Amino acid sequence: MKKNKTALLLGFFVLLFVGFYFALTRFVPGFGGPQLPVLSHVPNFAFSNQEGRLITEKDLDGKVYVAEYFFTTCRGICPKLNTNVRRLAEDYAKEPDFRILSYTVDPETDSVARMKHYSDSLGADPSRWWFLTGRKDSLYHLARNGYLLDDPKNNALNIDEQFLHTQFLALVDKSGRVRKIYDGLKKDELDELEKDISVLLKEKASATPRFANSLFNNNPG
Repeated sequence: MKKNKTALLLGFFVLLFVGFYFALTRFVPGFGGPQLPVLSHVPNFAFSNQEGRLITEKDLDGKVYVAEYFFTTCRGICPKLNTNVRRLAEDYAKEPDFRILSYTVDPETDSVARMKHYSDSLGADPSRWWFLTGRKDSLYHLARNGYLLDDPKNNALNIDEQFLHTQFLALVDKSGRVRKIYDGLKKDELDELEKDISVLLKEKASATPRFANSLFNNNPG
């Protein structure tokens, strides 16, 4: 009888401990395993999407999103890259807090109308997948100083002589912070990206106010 009582008490405390640990991992950020680090803060921006609507960082508050850079006339990596990005759009089509931002690196060619034609060819939902165009210098500064998709030192070059071409994707959390960079042409990294998107969707937005990297001498211009 005494052994049964001891076993019951032991079982009760084990269940209590498991429940307490689960509560900590569920409600205490960073408890129970490593978090994705914060690599950068996305500065303020304003670009036109394929519908001609002005999109700013405020439209992404409380949203997890993936950012990429491409150009519509690309015949190299861009078609495959955007085929892979479309998979993300399809897999998270019913997730209200997920977005994809596809920025052009060739705004002289990629007008709003051209971006609209391109996005339609991919079957992109314009309410969730935004194709953005604007000033070249602003687009490139954001890629380098916000999303970390290219070396910021390249900003020192003459903007007219620059051409950004990258297959990398930036994952941004609900507070506008870049958490990880992925190779958009590698299946294993895309699989990892999907897992990390799901993690960030469950994560609460940071209580720390958004700030631009310019506060740390990383001026996006």
